[in-house]
Amino acid sequence: MNEPSQEPQFEPLSRVQVLIAMGVTAVILLIVARIWLSFGNAALLPVRLDWLSAGLGVALGLGITAASWIVYRLWEDYRNSADFYLNLVIRPLSVVDLIWLGLLPGMSEELLFRGVMLPAFGLNWVGVAISSLCFGVLHFSGSKQWPYVIWATVVGVILGIGAVETGNLLVPVVAHVTTNMVSSLIWKQGHGNISPVA
Repeated sequence: MNEPSQEPQFEPLSRVQVLIAMGVTAVILLIVARIWLSFGNAALLPVRLDWLSAGLGVALGLGITAASWIVYRLWEDYRNSADFYLNLVIRPLSVVDLIWLGLLPGMSEELLFRGVMLPAFGLNWVGVAISSLCFGVLHFSGSKQWPYVIWATVVGVILGIGAVETGNLLVPVVAHVTTNMVSSLIWKQGHGNISPVA
């Protein structure tokens, strides 16, 4: 007789624990990117600072946020998976902390996955697929969380296409930062978890 599988039980994280985990993860990803650039044969995808690219990044981020909201509403398994992950990561944070939630993962993850990994595997569908799968796996937090991994992989594909089509790392960085900040603010507001400061 099979016993029903249980969701892994985690002690709620404190605000400080979440912020430290984000900071440590960002530093690790930056170190991996730096080592890869030092010993690999790929060059960093360029970052060109211009208003058009920044605007395109914001538009792409808002598009991802809208798509995520639709998927959240229509796919119950994804909604449960996302709520589990977001309860763990976002609930303890204040609204001001969401700036860090946007910047730290948005910059460090994009540097590694779209800035270094994508050019290393090729600025083509192969590079997009490999970097997106790795990006999705980074968001794995338990065997019941596969819908969140699938969605993160799809987001990785969208960000990868944005990087390939523009040749500018600024576009996926701004899109990722925008998505993290806006989505987390919407989620916190929708779950009655808004506090301006800790």
